Amino acid sequence: MVSDDAECTWPGSYSSIVLRVEGGSVRRIAEHGDLDEIRSWASVSKMTVALAFGVEVDWDLHSYDEPVGPRGATFANLLSHSSGLGLEESDPVVPIATKRVYSNYGYDRAVHAVVGENDAARWLASRVFEPLGLSTTSLLGRPAAGVSGSTEDLATLAVAWLRCDGIARATRDGMIRPYLPDLAGIVPGFGRFTPCPWGIGPEVRGEKRHWMGDWPPETFGHFGLSGSMMLINVDEGIALVATSTEQFGPWAVKLWPEWTSAQRALALAS
Repeated sequence: MVSDDAECTWPGSYSSIVLRVEGGSVRRIAEHGDLDEIRSWASVSKMTVALAFGVEVDWDLHSYDEPVGPRGATFANLLSHSSGLGLEESDPVVPIATKRVYSNYGYDRAVHAVVGENDAARWLASRVFEPLGLSTTSLLGRPAAGVSGSTEDLATLAVAWLRCDGIARATRDGMIRPYLPDLAGIVPGFGRFTPCPWGIGPEVRGEKRHWMGDWPPETFGHFGLSGSMMLINVDEGIALVATSTEQFGPWAVKLWPEWTSAQRALALAS
């Protein structure tokens, strides 16, 4: 139940699910492709890391204002890309809370601050994958981008964000609220935005015109280099997830704004 234009334009093979949550019940609006094939989620992995941190906060094991990163950066700074760290460890740094600098290294640092020499994969499994029943999902690489799983599991994760499965609603609401909302920054692949709102984990659309199409400003989610995405709006009770065999590229910059808008229209009309 997707447009013929999307079928023709999306290269490779993609899988997607559009869903709606009403009164706690999940309704599948549309689906496409092989929903059980295990694929890389790439940077959508950060949505699992963010949820795991929500559990840590709920259990009073850690707090977002805990200073853990270099130069006094907090967990909130690291997870909202406001720590000043570069994309990777060797990249230049800027002062804390002055720019939104997208940082894989920041996520890896945050996870290491929690697990130390223990296994990050086991931590994510115990906090997120096992409680939610994500039976095909595992961390195979770095926490910032190393999760792989099925599109079905990705949809289950999206529902957890919508319904607050496994975390307190107040914790979820804090994570999807823009953190240091006035910071300017770059969304990889889509350019610079002023401001560039981001939550403590998920990207928040705000007034940015990019891959989130015409979804409302409070919409949040993430996309990955593997061509994966998760897009959620709590007020409308809808979510969209997708995985792909084709890596993110110019095709996605052109296709996704229109495609995500069409999937939202489909969800709201059903």
